[in-house]
Amino acid sequence: MSTPSEYYQSLPPVSKFYGVTCLMTTAALYLQLYDPWTIALSYSLVIKKFQVWRLVTNFFFLGAFSFPFAFRLIIIAKYGVSLEKGPFDKRTADYVWMLIFGALSLLVIAAVPFLSSPFMGASLVFMIVYVWSREFPNARINIYGVVSLKGFYLPWAMLALDLIFGDPLMPDILGMVAGHIYYFLTVLYPLSGGKYIFKTPLWVHKLVAYWGKGTQINSPVQRDPSAGVAFRGRSYRLNGARTRPTDQDQTSPAAQQPNNQTDGVVFRGRSYRLDGN
Repeated sequence: MSTPSEYYQSLPPVSKFYGVTCLMTTAALYLQLYDPWTIALSYSLVIKKFQVWRLVTNFFFLGAFSFPFAFRLIIIAKYGVSLEKGPFDKRTADYVWMLIFGALSLLVIAAVPFLSSPFMGASLVFMIVYVWSREFPNARINIYGVVSLKGFYLPWAMLALDLIFGDPLMPDILGMVAGHIYYFLTVLYPLSGGKYIFKTPLWVHKLVAYWGKGTQINSPVQRDPSAGVAFRGRSYRLNGARTRPTDQDQTSPAAQQPNNQTDGVVFRGRSYRLDGN
């Protein structure tokens, strides 16, 4: 794209929303507008004090401004967008459901004490990497312009890089587990002869239709035609009078007769006698 604005407008809606929200969350932390522990995942606070927002907000924090944060944001912009424009093209609801299922899977995993983490956003981003590697196994990628390998091995290469740089490996491993569960239920199990039961729930279709962004083919829910419209109502002329459909009928003498012979006819027009008068 020639300008940043054009690039931003070209991004698909889900990846754009998630990436921008993660960026704004970190920017707000940099400006010291909130304490990060107020959005961290804590089941004790969720259960005892009913702070249910923690189940959602922890996925939008990818860390403070740093190289790992920038790298995760690039993953969303590259591999998340590639998925949304590729296998999930015109399947916005399915892509949203993939992320929701990944988040739910990570929340269940985080309930295990030795697997818990206050912020699961990095794991959700790595789930995107894993699903991309399974959808594009033969794509050629370069790691820092040094190593070239197939897309299938991308998660393992990133795992090795985190090991070399001294970054924690658990978030990446949890993301791979969540991604494999999703890919197994949606692709591998149906291909092996199993019944495809992992359909996108109806409430997700309704959510996307209400949002009014993206496209979902064969959606059971019609998109809300009023999405993004401030007002929809009856039209009036500028002089305050309603537009009357009978204005044209007044020009036809036949239309003023009590017994109109043209009722039920597809085309109505001016009537004439057979003698031409």
